[in-house]
Amino acid sequence: MDDIARAKYLPVALVVVGLIFIFAIYPMMMWIWPAGWGWTPRQPEYEQMIMGLYATLGVFLILAARNPAANTSLIWFTIWSSLVHATIMLFQAIVDHTERQNLVGDIPALYLVAAILWYLMPKHVDKKQE
Repeated sequence: MDDIARAKYLPVALVVVGLIFIFAIYPMMMWIWPAGWGWTPRQPEYEQMIMGLYATLGVFLILAARNPAANTSLIWFTIWSSLVHATIMLFQAIVDHTERQNLVGDIPALYLVAAILWYLMPKHVDKKQE
């Protein structure tokens, strides 16, 4: 995919990821699949913190969709923080057998978010901007 196509799909991906972060994490963690999206034992303080952080990030991703080129730091933060968060959870799920369902829940979801945004980020650097 060339930079023109990436420029077309990146705003769409930012809005979709933003909406998922705002509206899907809470239902997934609380009702739809707590074993794959939450951690045991239940920790309401942790859950509120995670939902608050991701909902806030979701709002800013939607705002960034208006002009992704002006928001590359936020997009790269989303990519790298998703990779780091998922990798930490991956090791925790491997060590703690009660968390194994996260290996097919929130862990791959965060890797997927990072991979999609990474793929859609423009690869061409304009020499005039350097």
